[in-house]
Amino acid sequence: MWQLHQFPLCPFSRKVRLVLSEKSVGYELWRENPWEGRDEFLALNPAGRTPVLHNPDKKITLCDSRAICEYFEETVDQSPLINGTAATRAEIRRLVALFDENFYEDVSGPLLHERMKKRLVYRQSPDSRVLRQAMRLANEHLYYIDYLVDHRRWLAGAQLSLADMTAAAHLSVADYLGGIDWSGHEQAQDWYAAIKSRPSFRPLLSERMEVIQPPSHYADVNA
Repeated sequence: MWQLHQFPLCPFSRKVRLVLSEKSVGYELWRENPWEGRDEFLALNPAGRTPVLHNPDKKITLCDSRAICEYFEETVDQSPLINGTAATRAEIRRLVALFDENFYEDVSGPLLHERMKKRLVYRQSPDSRVLRQAMRLANEHLYYIDYLVDHRRWLAGAQLSLADMTAAAHLSVADYLGGIDWSGHEQAQDWYAAIKSRPSFRPLLSERMEVIQPPSHYADVNA
């Protein structure tokens, strides 16, 4: 069976989990704190980053969330998440890159560092200036999601796609860490509520990172 090496608030691992669940691919969760730099984990992925998907029976190791998602898009026909015309597929990949790169750099990455890593690893207090900046930039990204769902059923077009999975994975981490203010973003909130209501998303809502608790609305599929 596939073994997914991840930690609960890794947005890239969450994206892979959503894709595997949507495609009904079985897997086991293996907890990995990449900041510990374990030799066994580095042997699987010298970059030292989660997620890593390993299948010892097939002797396959997959690293990087985009590469993992593309692998299953090519090998599992169920629930295609990068489909449509060439232009639509290009748009899906553009939005995946936007959230994996820009949103992570602006929002989920700083929040993880300040509210998780500083607390668990460095035993330090978060920098309020960095948190305010992350929340301000999160608001800008929410405006863009508002715009997209004003013009499309889903982020990249008429069909649910990897773009939606990627955006929701990053937003879920930022929301868990208290970095999202949904007020004034009804379109984005309704879109996110639809994603949260999917069976593939529900296991994420029940998980907790030790000593870090989410806001009360986090697990509410209607919020």
